[in-house]
Amino acid sequence: MKARSVRLREAHKGSGSASHCSILWDLDGRHLVTASASDPSVSILDVSQPSKPAKALQHHRDGVTALALSANPSSLATGSIDHSVKLYSFPDGEFQSNVTRFTLPIRSLAFNKSGSLLAAAGDDDGIKLIATLDSSISKVLKGHKGSVTGLAFDPTNEFLASVDAFGTVIYWELSSGNAVHTLKAIAPNCDAETLPLNVLSWSPDGETLAVPGLRNDVVMYDRDTAEKLFTLKGDHERPVCFLSWSPNGKYIATAGLDKQVLIWDVDLRQDIERQKFDDRICCLSWKPNGNALAVIDVMGKFGIWEPAVPSCMKSPTDGAPSLQAKNANGHFLFDEDDEKPSTAGSLDDAIEESHGESTPLSRKRLRKQSVYDDNSNEDSDGEEGLMRQIESHKRSSLKHREGVRVAKEECVTSSKWAKSKMQEAFQPGSTPAQIGKRRFLAYNMLGSITTIENEGYSHIEVDFHDTGRGPRVSSMTDYFGFTMASLNENGSVFANPCKGEKNMSTLMYRPFSTWASNSEWSMRLEGEEVKVVALGTGWVAAVTSFNFLRIFTEGGLQRHVLCLNGPVVSAVGFNNLLAVVTHASDCLPSGDQMLEVKVFDISEGTQPVGCHLPLTPCSYLTWFGFSEEGQLSANDSKGVLRVFSNQYGGSWLPVFSASKAKKSEDENYWIVGLNASKLFCIICKSPESFPLVMPKPVLTLLNLSLPLASSDLGADDLENEFIMTNLHLSQIQKKIEEFSAAGLNTTELDDEAFNTEAAIDRCILRLIASCCNSDKLVRATELVKLLSLEKSVKGAIKLVTALKLPMLAERFNSILEERLLTVSKGIAAAPSLATNSTITNNTLLLRASPAPEITKVVETASASASLTLPQSHFSRQGKFEKANNMVGGIEPCKDPDEENAKIVFNQMKSHQPINPFAKQSNNQEKAEERRQRDVETCKDASKGNPKEGIDQVLPKVTSVGISNDGSSQRQSHRPVNPFAKASSNHEKSSLLDSIKKMKKADHEKNEKVNNKKARP
Repeated sequence: MKARSVRLREAHKGSGSASHCSILWDLDGRHLVTASASDPSVSILDVSQPSKPAKALQHHRDGVTALALSANPSSLATGSIDHSVKLYSFPDGEFQSNVTRFTLPIRSLAFNKSGSLLAAAGDDDGIKLIATLDSSISKVLKGHKGSVTGLAFDPTNEFLASVDAFGTVIYWELSSGNAVHTLKAIAPNCDAETLPLNVLSWSPDGETLAVPGLRNDVVMYDRDTAEKLFTLKGDHERPVCFLSWSPNGKYIATAGLDKQVLIWDVDLRQDIERQKFDDRICCLSWKPNGNALAVIDVMGKFGIWEPAVPSCMKSPTDGAPSLQAKNANGHFLFDEDDEKPSTAGSLDDAIEESHGESTPLSRKRLRKQSVYDDNSNEDSDGEEGLMRQIESHKRSSLKHREGVRVAKEECVTSSKWAKSKMQEAFQPGSTPAQIGKRRFLAYNMLGSITTIENEGYSHIEVDFHDTGRGPRVSSMTDYFGFTMASLNENGSVFANPCKGEKNMSTLMYRPFSTWASNSEWSMRLEGEEVKVVALGTGWVAAVTSFNFLRIFTEGGLQRHVLCLNGPVVSAVGFNNLLAVVTHASDCLPSGDQMLEVKVFDISEGTQPVGCHLPLTPCSYLTWFGFSEEGQLSANDSKGVLRVFSNQYGGSWLPVFSASKAKKSEDENYWIVGLNASKLFCIICKSPESFPLVMPKPVLTLLNLSLPLASSDLGADDLENEFIMTNLHLSQIQKKIEEFSAAGLNTTELDDEAFNTEAAIDRCILRLIASCCNSDKLVRATELVKLLSLEKSVKGAIKLVTALKLPMLAERFNSILEERLLTVSKGIAAAPSLATNSTITNNTLLLRASPAPEITKVVETASASASLTLPQSHFSRQGKFEKANNMVGGIEPCKDPDEENAKIVFNQMKSHQPINPFAKQSNNQEKAEERRQRDVETCKDASKGNPKEGIDQVLPKVTSVGISNDGSSQRQSHRPVNPFAKASSNHEKSSLLDSIKKMKKADHEKNEKVNNKKARP
């Protein structure tokens, strides 16, 4: 049912321009107090007598920016742009005193529940706590970096909450004056000189603190732990600028920059009523004893929304805490039900109640009982009495703190953990919305997308870090209100949350360059909200509130709709891969998030990775993406960066810890990306936790470093280098396997892997030296077994010999000899595939072939049986510079006895000896299958030529083979000896060289025979 429109009337004329205004109800609900930053007067209106003119208090010289009303004795405090705080009696409005002065304008005032303390703050540095009895300043609280725009005492008089213009909230302990919790940048960023001011408010029971959120919502935080409990998110299209709890705490009213006022049912977490106004409402106040809400707008017009809550629902005053009762000296200390000490206030009873009701153990009863006991026999008259109250409260808090902590630990069903909520979805590389400032929708290694909100539309710009790399993209006027985006080399995708009467979410893709016109496209989702978007090569993805993964082509074709197992947290794309993080289950009782990752190969339609995403205890996910090499990575709120590795069947490895890398406590690392050895981030100084668009952020490169334990060698850097380089080598090997399976050339990867193995060997040698210097000989022996190159092993032997460790040198020699022996046995076991007669026959066959077509390499069986170590798969020796540098192939031969030449395919099986130093190639089985197929081909070909059989196959042949379509194809096989030195062309012999050598040997043999016969 639509509520009746609220009629507003003028309270302050002002200057005709918008200004911040304030409104308050008194405790009896008879009077309204209003003020305006453009009017130096304060108005007190008797609502029971509407015809009676308002009483004006005119003691300030400039506009009034803050109001506060105490309980008893009834006092009205006012703060102004003229830097002064004044105190009046209420409701007669008689001026009492100038409480204090600041050097800059006042922004916020608040009385505690008893009225004994007044908190005042503004653009000055510090919050003043003023004793109202004599206007003395009891404490000054310092900790905010900007103007303090909101203050609120909790109803139990233990904490003071404050918020500044940067959106930082601080919990202050009144007894000590210390900040117990600091929540940075959780509220919108605003300028105190502008109209919107950050505010906050405690619930009437004091268990929850409400703060405007960064997503046009209201966020609730726990009283004791300052943990986020839940959010109220509805149809506010712009940030919330004011909020107020109903007297019973069941409802909360919020006013937004979108000129709407919403009434929320906190239990249902949804809005139940709303009103749209002509101007923005900047202050709200619930009537303490009725179903009415007073509102005032920025033009100084006020009105009463009555009834604010539909009559069919529970009244906002039903079940409200009773009015405060006086103690002996006239001050309000506690509620009426707290006047007498509880006879059942034992700790055990409290714990039992907490278990029975599944609610957190209340510290309220213990705390109040102790304060009552401490103060019952004290004279609290005057300032001395007030200070005794504060000191006794401090002693009572210290006295019971440990007992309360133990009780909470034993209370396993405490709703502190039950209130823990699952992490909401976020877009990697985005920053929170800031009023009047440009923010990042996306920021990655390629570029950024920024937006700034104007009246009714937004202005979006796309920029590349390297202007020569990406195309120049024109700016865009956004009428949809996009809040998320993703960027790659080909285009950008945008999406907005549900909005409008149809509750519709929009997804839009903009290509950067295309051959066709009108390539931009958009999709509408009615009742289904886009949570995260991602881009890849040829595809666009969006994850929605229905847990649907929607995949589109670049042209806008709807390709797939998949169901996910839980609500999405984040998603990111890289080439053909799409990685999605979702909730695997509800949070653990400890509050830990339970997340899982799934990686989809869009082009193949497969899911290569599916696993849980580990996080540091009591943390949440802050960044998710791929490295430049395509390695999945994640960073949590504790500053631990993890990468996914295929080691041990798929594991996450911590490769960076912000706590160890920080040079100062005020540094925050905002992750942008990473590669194999470096982390790219933006360093933000507290209280900022994210970068601003202007000035332009500066990327900082940090070395990746595993959180290793402190080694007894003192060589943590070497151990870190050893592990990181091995991780990089495993990535290269995986790429080699993928390239080989796809039939692509792996020469560059092979060379890179060889260089990486050499770097690992150098690192191992330095570690061996450290072990020897620290007398860790067993560890040195373990390390030498990890060396890949023969040269490295010999270097290790020379090293320990120079260090005068003969026993260790002997052991190293034994390890080397054992491996050489193993290799030689493997070579000897390999059967010879050719005999001298075969060589002779093949030589005759080759002689009969035309010389220009001879491109093969012949190696005799004796040469193949030499006791040289096999070369490493990652050796540089296997350069594909010439055809005679390859092993194995297909040999085309012409039959000299036939008129029409027939091609005979001769194939030889390549026997590789076992090399303990070389890593085994996964392609050997595939190569074996290809050789078997070629042998069968040779058999079929030899049937047509009885004079040439399959037994005429050469021992080892390297050639330019013939593909199925008759085209020339290079067949390659890289050597696998890690001890072999880099090859050179003069070390290899061609077929002609072999024939020449055989001819020369036959000639020398004939000469010797002739010489013997010629001798007499």
